[in-house]
Formats: sequence, structure tokens, C-alpha cells
Amino acid sequence: MTAPSTPASRIAVVTGASSGIGAATARQLAAAGYRVVLTARRKDRIEALAEELTAAGHQATAYALDVTDRAAVDEFATAFRSVGVLVNNAGGALGADPVATADPADWRLMYETNVIGTLNVTQALLPALTASGDGTVVVVSSTAGHGTYEGGAGYVAAKHGEHVLAETLRLEIVGTPVRVIEVAPGMVRTEEFALTRFGGDEEKAAKVYAGVAEPLTAEDVADTIGWAVTRPSRVNIDLLVVRPRAQASNTKIHREL
Repeated sequence: MTAPSTPASRIAVVTGASSGIGAATARQLAAAGYRVVLTARRKDRIEALAEELTAAGHQATAYALDVTDRAAVDEFATAFRSVGVLVNNAGGALGADPVATADPADWRLMYETNVIGTLNVTQALLPALTASGDGTVVVVSSTAGHGTYEGGAGYVAAKHGEHVLAETLRLEIVGTPVRVIEVAPGMVRTEEFALTRFGGDEEKAAKVYAGVAEPLTAEDVADTIGWAVTRPSRVNIDLLVVRPRAQASNTKIHREL
């Protein structure tokens, strides 16, 4: 990867950096020469990651942040006059119930974290991204934002909303020095995603990946994000869908059972 060239462009804010894709992306961007700012609700996790990166000779800062808290997000944004990269990774899924019986509270929380959270941080940091003269907004959505599947309507609806946010923002800010990249991962096996979705039920979480020899890893997605971010300024990767070889669509998955 090509390291960024200006001081402003060397600051990368990563939301949801306490685990999984967020943590892996922070490591990827730090290794590429960015000063990474790690945000998440779990302060102990991001502080430990910041210490790890600093010990490895990189620049990293931890900032505890709930992206759904607009006042807290606005306060966070005041620390920056310019930012080169924003990776909107915070989000997640809750439940896999059909529309007829799904819990509206789960839907509301998924919408708040995936869509409103992305909106909050993007709005708050857009002036700093523009001021950098070479800003990049990354939205980590999902293949759920580009198709649907049974039992996934709440998450699918939220990720469709996040996809539309990215697509619309790109239209609205064309001509400014900020590009908008969407990375949409398919099946990724991380330590928490499925476990959180099923309320800590390890058996249900394991079934998601049953028979799939090689799901994507968080590092695979982080590598994709790092590649897209470090393209020359003239290059905008509008949408990059990345799936494991065993997954042809949201519902077509090769399992060796």
C-alpha cells in the first residue's frame, strides 16, 4: 500500500474498533502509516489496542464513544481540524426472527447503530474531512444491504439504509475533495458478530458457519478497506462486495456437512 502523503491525510478515525473488522482495520491502517483514532463503547478494549499499536511503533489514540449519542459525537469531533479517513464500522445485527414475530426494539437498535450512528459521525467529521483537502469516508455495510434473506429483515433494512446513505452522500458531495467508499462484506467469521446476534447462544452462532470451510476473516475485510483507502486520490472505489469463495449470494452457500 502507498502511505498517505500529507499530515491531515494521516489521521484515520475508525468506529467500532474494539473487535472484529474495526480492530483489524485499525491495525491495517496503522501499518500503512496512519495515525489511527480508535473509537468504541468498550474503553478497555480500544485502550489495549492503542497500547498494542503504540508498542509496535505506530501512532494510535483511544476514545470511548457511543456513535448513537449525537452530543458525544459532536464533542469528539471538536478535537479535529482535519481528518483524512473516517471508517464507519460500528454496527451489528440482533436476532433472526421473521417479520411476523421480530422484536421492534431490536430493529430500532439496529437502525440506530448502523444508520444513525454512521450519519452522526459522518456529519460531525465531514468539515474536517473536507478541510484535509483529500478526505475519504468509508462505510462498512454488508451484502445484506444489497439483497435479502429470510429471518434477516431487520438487519437487511438497516444495512440497506446504510448503503443508501453512502450512495446519496457521494452524489451530494461530488466536486469536494472527499470520496465515499462502501465495502460490503458477506460471511465473515469474527469472535462476536453471530454471538451478539443470537444473544450469546453459542450453538446458534456456530450454525451460521457450519460446514463452511473458510469464511472471510476480519483481516480479509480490513485488507480490502486498506486497499481501497490507499488508492490514488483520483480513484474512488464506489462499492466493493467481498464474499468467501463458498458464498455465491446471501442464501447460496456451499456447506460440507
